[in-house]
Amino acid sequence: MRISFYLNGEETHVEVPSERRFVDVLREDLGLTGTKESCGAGECGACTILVDGQARLSCLMAAAQLQGRRVTTIEGLAADGSLHPVQEAFIEYGAVQCGFCTPGVVLAAVHLLDRNPDPTREQIREGLSGNLCRCSGYVKIVDAVEAAARKMRGGTPQ
Repeated sequence: MRISFYLNGEETHVEVPSERRFVDVLREDLGLTGTKESCGAGECGACTILVDGQARLSCLMAAAQLQGRRVTTIEGLAADGSLHPVQEAFIEYGAVQCGFCTPGVVLAAVHLLDRNPDPTREQIREGLSGNLCRCSGYVKIVDAVEAAARKMRGGTPQ
C-alpha cells in the first residue's frame, strides 16, 4: 500500500504493508530513530508521536491510519535551528537521564501544553502519566514542563 502523509512538515510517501506498525515505518523505513519502542503494547509511552497535534502511540498504529495525516516526531519538533521550549527546559532542568523515554515524554508534554498552557504540577503529572521513565523520580521532568509552560506563556522560566 502506498501511504501519503506529512512528516515533520514534509510531504512523505511510503510503500508498506497497510498493517505495518508505524513505529517500524518510522525507525526502519524512514530512518527516524528518535521514536523509541519499549513495550510494544501501548503501556510505556516511549513511542509517542503527534498525529494532527494529538499525542498517539506509534506502536499501536497501523501505517494505513496515517494516510493524509500530519505527523510530528521528536526530529521535527525543533524549528529554524532552535529547540522547542520543552526541549530547552529538559536540558536546563536536567530532566534527561538515559534519554530513552525522553522523546516520548517531550512530545506528550508538548501536547499537554498545547491544550493547557498553564497546568498545575498535578495536571502535568496526569498529562504525562502514560509515559514511563525508569531512571528518574519525575521531579525534574515536572519542573522542566512547568518551566517550559512559563516560558511559552512569556514568563521567566526561573
